[in-house]
Amino acid sequence: MRLHPGETEAVGWRVVTVRDAVRQLREASPDVTGRPRVIAIDGRGGAGKTTLAERLREAVPDSAVVHTDDIAWNHACFDWGAALAENVLQPLHRGESVDFRPTPWITHGRPGSITVPAGADVIWVEGTGIIREELAPWLDASVWLQGDLDEQERLLSVRDGDSPEQREHIADWLREELPFMLREQPWARATLIVAGPPWTAHDRDTELVVAPPTGP
Repeated sequence: MRLHPGETEAVGWRVVTVRDAVRQLREASPDVTGRPRVIAIDGRGGAGKTTLAERLREAVPDSAVVHTDDIAWNHACFDWGAALAENVLQPLHRGESVDFRPTPWITHGRPGSITVPAGADVIWVEGTGIIREELAPWLDASVWLQGDLDEQERLLSVRDGDSPEQREHIADWLREELPFMLREQPWARATLIVAGPPWTAHDRDTELVVAPPTGP
């Protein structure tokens, strides 16, 4: 498996049901009451974060998904932690609903807002860079998606194209992502590691391939 420099390859992979994975994530914060559990889903671009978040949302009644790309939109690659904490995570911890319209949405005329209803069971927050020390007080559990970079880059190319402009965008992104990931080491902080590419035989509708977090 090809990984970025500094990332530790997980070991001890095993196949579990999606329900068992959810149970393990719940058990990481057994004392949560009066508010939803906030569970982060992190990984490189093309790792399958959005797909996994939707699978988990479907598996847990009364759950919802927040995408950090909506916080970061026309703002910054990674410098959005404070905005997410203040406007989304802290209200969720108070048991409140969320209706947040980021400043760049207003400036650039993007309609709508980021909304989360009150009374949800679990909020899945997905996006590259969500597992970080700055946000640790607001996260009850977390998932790191680990996969082969060659496969992730292929999927990104299929999804976003391979134009010179896109290649420049990826190069600019990596200049920020690589030092950020080396500093935060989300694969070591995560409650659970999930395999990105389906390299181990399993039922993709009902099962996940998981491993314990890796050390630094």
